[in-house]
Parts: sequence; structure tokens; C-alpha cells
Amino acid sequence: MNPTRKRRLWLVLALVVAAAIATALVAMALQRNVAYLYTPSEVLKGEAGERARFRLGGMVAAGSFQRAEGSMQAHFRVDDGDAQLPVVYTGILPDLFREKQAVIATGRMQGDTFVAEEVLAKHDETYMPKEVADKMGMAHRKHDVPMPADKASTQ
Repeated sequence: MNPTRKRRLWLVLALVVAAAIATALVAMALQRNVAYLYTPSEVLKGEAGERARFRLGGMVAAGSFQRAEGSMQAHFRVDDGDAQLPVVYTGILPDLFREKQAVIATGRMQGDTFVAEEVLAKHDETYMPKEVADKMGMAHRKHDVPMPADKASTQ
């Protein structure tokens, strides 16, 4: 094999190795930043994992919001209709954040409490994030009791 051909072979091999390393680094970075959406009932069943970073979606439970005077730490519960999960968030909440409204919080579980790093609130009177609506709809469908065949045919 002549020296020019050998040099080209090493160059191509080095490029393939560099591309493989770059692809692996990008894949690892993307995987670390993925945050799946779970409802409180899914989290309480253990589907979210112990130390995983994820998004918690549902409605802010009525009467659950508390903030100590002079503190930036907010405590509230997120409800999906089947279960509630306590949430702690330190920071400024969105202007549209209020009880009985849709919310998505990103963070991690610490014991029995979800510690949020970011809180997003709905943006108008009729909007609920599609992912949250789908998840809450699936949670409620499992509780639906099928109608007996004889009653279904008469209606």
C-alpha cells in the first residue's frame, strides 16, 4: 500500500471515529434533557421513577395554594381527578397561575413531594395542554363502567 493511500485510510477512519463520538455525545445530551409528562396518579403508581426529572401535569387543586408571608416558596397540590400530589416551587409563579387551572411543572420527586424547577400555567379560559388533557382523559376512562348490552341497544 502506498503512503498516500495509507494516509487517506487513516483520515477516513479518524473522521468515522469523530462522527461516532459526536453522535454519542449529542444522544447523551438529548437523553438527559428529556422530561416525560406524568399525572399525579401515574407518579404515585411509580411510573415516573425515583430520581428522574419529569413534567407533572394536571389542575391546581382548589384550596391548596399556600405561600408564607415574605417568602418565594409556594406550596400547592396538582390534581388529575384520581390523585393529588403536593408540589413545592421557589420562584415567581406565572401571572395566570391560580387554583382550578391547568398547570405543568418540571422537576423531581423528593420523598412524597414534587419539587418543581419550572411552572407553566394555561394561557386562556378554554385551554388545557393537550398532553395533560389526554393523560387525564385516560385516567378517567379506566373508571368508566361499560353499559350492559340490553340497555345500550335501547338507547
